[in-house]
Amino acid sequence: MADESIQDGDGGRGGDGDGIRTFPFPVDLSLLGVGVQVGPMGAGSGWHAHAPLHRIDFHTVMLFTGGPVRHMIDFAEYEAAAGDLLWIRPGQVHRFAPEGEYRGTVLTMQPGFLPRATVEATGLYRYDLPPLLHPDQARLAALTAALDQLRREYEDATTLPLSLHTAVLRHTLSAFLLRLAHLAASSAHAARQGRADAPGDSTFTLFRDAVERGFATNHSVSAYADALGYSRRTLVRAVRAATGETPKGFIDKRVVLEAKRLLAHTEMPIGRVGAAVGFPDAANFSKFFQQHTDQTPAAFRAELR
Repeated sequence: MADESIQDGDGGRGGDGDGIRTFPFPVDLSLLGVGVQVGPMGAGSGWHAHAPLHRIDFHTVMLFTGGPVRHMIDFAEYEAAAGDLLWIRPGQVHRFAPEGEYRGTVLTMQPGFLPRATVEATGLYRYDLPPLLHPDQARLAALTAALDQLRREYEDATTLPLSLHTAVLRHTLSAFLLRLAHLAASSAHAARQGRADAPGDSTFTLFRDAVERGFATNHSVSAYADALGYSRRTLVRAVRAATGETPKGFIDKRVVLEAKRLLAHTEMPIGRVGAAVGFPDAANFSKFFQQHTDQTPAAFRAELR
């Protein structure tokens, strides 16, 4: 499985010296070189918890049959138990818990393996959705069956020609991911149900997408409201209903996450990191970062090295 290349510490790119490494999808470890892998993550499988902080440029879904396991994704800790899933997307920083017992099935997928329509339908790049999912018994049974079928198709490397084998994998993978995407969206919706009523989710969706495009240069709630054609009050209500926080808090969280990624992944001077997320003045960036993390950028970077 993919973690074999991570544990070896070879083949990663970026993060020279003691920087955080990015690991590409290990095509050479896939059966027949296809852009997907499915297999066990238990003892003796090569999937173990000794990889340091790193990021990957492929999708990873872990379905646990054991636990609990504490896994860090984008600097937040998640505890997964038997029956839970973790969905890690390309570019996210993550780290295995050394004391954790990772048991279950792991799926990894190379970006570009699925057609664009499927990517959009399954929300593969919906970074706002929760990475930790707790399916009920019926959904867990359906997801487990779909993943088991995908694994059987993946391991059947002799029945079909490679082109047909790959096509079957794409269709089977799409079926699993559609179920997973529905669970993720349902989980996010359920989390919003207890919050105050507000305008429809489309308002927040437009705002979220606008922030994703512009957070590096635009930190103004009023500017986003004007660009989207909403009043500031409408935007505040929609974002609070969807996330439980203010638009400013949502923007700041995205800026802090990008700053953390740059501090962790690169050797960029702190001043350049600040400029990359919209703070031309290094002192202002350091003050902003410390207000939101209780650490200076230098201390945060040092803690990861």
